[in-house]
Amino acid sequence: MNLFNRGTMFRRSEPADASAPPTGSSATATAVLPNPGLAALTGEWAIDPAHSRIGFSVRHAMVTTVRGAFLEYQSRLYFDGRDPSSSQAEIIVSTASVDTGVEQRDAHLVGRDFLDSARYPRMRFASTSVEVAGPDVYRMTGDLTIKAATRPVVLELTYIGHVTDPFGYQRAGFDGTTTINRSDWGLTYDSKLAEGGAMVSEKVRLQFDIAAIRTPPVG
Repeated sequence: MNLFNRGTMFRRSEPADASAPPTGSSATATAVLPNPGLAALTGEWAIDPAHSRIGFSVRHAMVTTVRGAFLEYQSRLYFDGRDPSSSQAEIIVSTASVDTGVEQRDAHLVGRDFLDSARYPRMRFASTSVEVAGPDVYRMTGDLTIKAATRPVVLELTYIGHVTDPFGYQRAGFDGTTTINRSDWGLTYDSKLAEGGAMVSEKVRLQFDIAAIRTPPVG
């Protein structure tokens, strides 16, 4: 998964002219700078599937929430701790690997009403830009492809931390989330309830609980 992509370099704002009158109802926001302690994390990373979750949640019958995850995926990540805007991310998911814990429901999800895995075996997220949104918070824009549709989405990512595990591997954690309207990607199943309303909500929350392992340099 290429998790972070190129954008505009962040620079510290020039100090305002003290003699100039204020504009607007509030002071100009100060630019958010990347955490300098993350510079050492710059490099290639890969998602550790054993300790990560690429999941979703959706309201069912207007009263409960169904949660699921995709169990098979490939990833490429590049994180630039000095300039997060140069980071990149890509993840390719096997749509047939969906798992909600109910076999009959999973079979419905991979069918033509939803993911249509026989015709569209993969879905893909590829980043297009990254911004620092706050301390340890990043806003990643990217293209999400499901079935035959590709549309932009914005992930809110929180940096959790990094460690070196007992085996000598460097690990870093990120949590990300975004909400999409499933019909925008051709997931148009539209069963209605007798009392009115949809059996399955149009809004789907995507969740990325990522544990990444640093890839050793080649050579």
